[in-house]
Amino acid sequence: MKRTATLRAAVAAVLLAAGLGAAHAGTANAAPSLRETGASVSVSPGLLDAMRRDLGLTEAQAEERLHAERAAMRTEKAARTAAGKAYGGSWFESSSGRLVVALTDRAKAPEVRALGADTRLVRHSAAALDRAKSRLDSLSAPEGVAGWHVDPAANSVEITVVRGERTDPAVRAFVDRARRDAPVTVTETAEAPRTYAAGTVGGDPYYTGNVRCSIGFSVHGGFVTAGHCGRAGAAVRGWDGSAMGTFQGSSFPGDDYAYVSIHSGWWTVPVVLGWGTIPDRLVKGSAEAPVGTSVCRSGSTTHWHCGTVLAKNETVNYSQGAVYQMTKTSVCAEGGDSGGSFISGDQAQGVTSGGWGNCSTGGETWFQPVNEILARYGLTLHTA
Repeated sequence: MKRTATLRAAVAAVLLAAGLGAAHAGTANAAPSLRETGASVSVSPGLLDAMRRDLGLTEAQAEERLHAERAAMRTEKAARTAAGKAYGGSWFESSSGRLVVALTDRAKAPEVRALGADTRLVRHSAAALDRAKSRLDSLSAPEGVAGWHVDPAANSVEITVVRGERTDPAVRAFVDRARRDAPVTVTETAEAPRTYAAGTVGGDPYYTGNVRCSIGFSVHGGFVTAGHCGRAGAAVRGWDGSAMGTFQGSSFPGDDYAYVSIHSGWWTVPVVLGWGTIPDRLVKGSAEAPVGTSVCRSGSTTHWHCGTVLAKNETVNYSQGAVYQMTKTSVCAEGGDSGGSFISGDQAQGVTSGGWGNCSTGGETWFQPVNEILARYGLTLHTA
């Protein structure tokens, strides 16, 4: 960034339910909280204000949730390994403040619970549901289908259709085809998803052609952002209109990611802008947050907003074509926010792709996971 961001040491974690057939919920003794173990997470007043506004939490509830989510983030990877082939997915339960791990084998439950997670017995493994979802990815979906993903809590593939389109023959045919391969749950959304690029206006963005988008995360040599914002070779202008860099790689649809290299006179910093709502956030890594945890987004139009991770590995059916392996959230966004940062505490999560709704009436948003972008282009995240 050409402007110097104010770096303040505010680092915080930021931001249903039965399987098919017999279901069994098991709860181990409550794992010690971060406070009980002496661990510390610094929480800024601005972050708590954002969580009160967007998640309807009191200050005390927000603090407790942040501590619980940090613990769940650490537990999820170990629990997946312990479960092995019996792993049926996992999610964070905000009501209990604990990670829940779905299992197809009851014998695996004690080992998983010993890690501090609750368990639920389900019929289908995560691998089986992922295979069914992948078969759907090979199909061409009608416009009335907004997207689809594996819902671990329901132990099924969830297909989201645009409200009023459920009885459309093409939509019904798509759902019927999906049901041949896996258990399917159908939900509705108010609008079809769209990308969040915008025409050139003022603010703190970057520009390519007449399109305004938002920087995602700094990497060594440039930054990552959304693929629909520009094609490889396209020139990029910074917030002040001066030459900033060039798109070195871009993919959309199918994916929605891009890498922009920057020119001399610009430099990268491990920061996500808080836009005065909270102190600017330091980026210290890219550990993936579980479903159910809170997450926040920074963008050049609507600035800082928070919500919850709703689903992972969702296929989003934009008018330009399907995009795969996206993460769905309850965070709002608007035109020009595309490419901007999704962050959980000090951990980078992804770059804003698209969604429906706005930040006045609400909506849902998808992001492209950042680790996939880093791996695709061989990039190294700039961390503090």
